[in-house]
Amino acid sequence: MISNKTVLITGGAGFIGSNISEKLITQNNKVICLDNFSTGKRENIAKLLTNENYTLIEGDIRDLETCKKATKGVDIILHQAALGSVPRSIKDPITTNEVNISGFLNMLVAAKDNNVKRFVYAASSSTYGDSKQLPKVEENIGSPLSPYAVTKYVNELYAKVFSSLYGLEVIGLRYFNVYGRKQDPNGAYAAAIPKFVKAYINYEAPTIHGDGTQTRDFTYIDNVIQANELAATTSNADALNQVYNVACGEETILNDLLDQVKTLLSKFDSKISKVSPIHIAERQGDVRYSLASIEKAKRYLGYKPSHTFAQGLEEAIGWYWENLK
Repeated sequence: MISNKTVLITGGAGFIGSNISEKLITQNNKVICLDNFSTGKRENIAKLLTNENYTLIEGDIRDLETCKKATKGVDIILHQAALGSVPRSIKDPITTNEVNISGFLNMLVAAKDNNVKRFVYAASSSTYGDSKQLPKVEENIGSPLSPYAVTKYVNELYAKVFSSLYGLEVIGLRYFNVYGRKQDPNGAYAAAIPKFVKAYINYEAPTIHGDGTQTRDFTYIDNVIQANELAATTSNADALNQVYNVACGEETILNDLLDQVKTLLSKFDSKISKVSPIHIAERQGDVRYSLASIEKAKRYLGYKPSHTFAQGLEEAIGWYWENLK
């Protein structure tokens, strides 16, 4: 557990960053949020703004001076800021590159220059690319299938270089399809679960790309918070300067996901049970099958998911019902 530290969370107003912030602020930490609100939302952090131990810096990681200002006096950086979404990166690879690579490099430089002890960053399961191996093991990756995947792999390369050249303690966390409270269901690049939930609540047919037999290792937000805290506080020297899968180690077929979401929501509103999904063309750049091995994270970080997929989904559906309907 992170406590009595000054922690910078980049992308701190985003889905993941704001959830981490809420947890850390209850544990006697000083939390600094750096966000430009391109995808983050002010309502995600509204309750934190009046806390004397919480500081918001509205700024962009593409600006090195902003990064240097934000990292002064910081013990730990939890770098969540990124321009996510495979389809968005295909449509606009330049901006994705600027944010995810140049911005990431700025943060590494700022951390080095301000002698920040630990740098934990959000990596991505997209790095596995066209690798057909299941489950996905950290040391075996394929070729990237999208500009987004390229940027996240480059992050890992830069992290390794900064670790070896400058002695920065860096840990990367390859997130697998994170879901949970505060995840935005709106917009062209919204994640699958909140989009499906919103559609069902509105009695609209959820849209699924392809035949729905694709699989994902859906990961509840509380598991991600746990992994960040473990990575930020580990004293195991062998755990440093590594990359870890953060997932449940469960493979879920998208068609089955839709059925589970419908069943859970139908407990609140029986009319939802009559809504059926529609299938459209497959999406460019998507990985077809995804399942993580979490053995490395268990061994080196002591990671143990607090929520299975089913447990997390039930909690998430309860939150969505209260906040989206």
